[in-house]
Amino acid sequence: MYRTMFTGIIQHVGEVVRSAAMSEAARVSIDLGPLAQGLIAGASVAVNGACLTVTSIRDGVADFDISIETLSRTTLGQLRPSDKVNLELPVAAGAPLAGHIVTGHIDGICRVIRLNPTGNGVVMRLSAARGLVENMVEKGSIALDGVSLTLVDVSSTSFSVALIPFTLEHTTLGQKRIGEELNVELDIIGKYVKRYLEAVKGQVNQGISVETLRQYGFV
Repeated sequence: MYRTMFTGIIQHVGEVVRSAAMSEAARVSIDLGPLAQGLIAGASVAVNGACLTVTSIRDGVADFDISIETLSRTTLGQLRPSDKVNLELPVAAGAPLAGHIVTGHIDGICRVIRLNPTGNGVVMRLSAARGLVENMVEKGSIALDGVSLTLVDVSSTSFSVALIPFTLEHTTLGQKRIGEELNVELDIIGKYVKRYLEAVKGQVNQGISVETLRQYGFV
């Protein structure tokens, strides 16, 4: 089955034109700039890392309906007119994977707690729920507001990423301040590995049974 995939390499910083709350949902209109060329209703766009569907588009401004599930897991409900957002179109089949595999499905939210200038960049430290942090690996990949980044270090309640000048200039991360929230997508490969190991551990803990022997052809 075909699935939309992104890479965490931001293609344009768009601007929110309108936002409105609806019954158990929301609608946001975003100026997509050059990314609007050739885009049609039904297309997918990653907005601050969340995969959204274009419901209509006119004069470069696309409308997106945001479900209650997405609102509960992301910061998209906080968007207001003139806010800047990171935008990425799906990667084409066979195209180079410049960042890492990003699905556009947000796992949760983190909060900026420290900004440490270092050389010509910034080390950003963020706090997050234990359920998110325990799935992070030092020097592994993570997507913050749709931006593919490498984890510098991970503690029990927080983690840090290093932002180079290019990232600070070409994404919204350079505008973030202490206390602001960002969308988090964990590494999909890491999530699959963890799920598999948990399943294997469960089977081992159950021991050998007649059903297990039958499953593998011994009975």
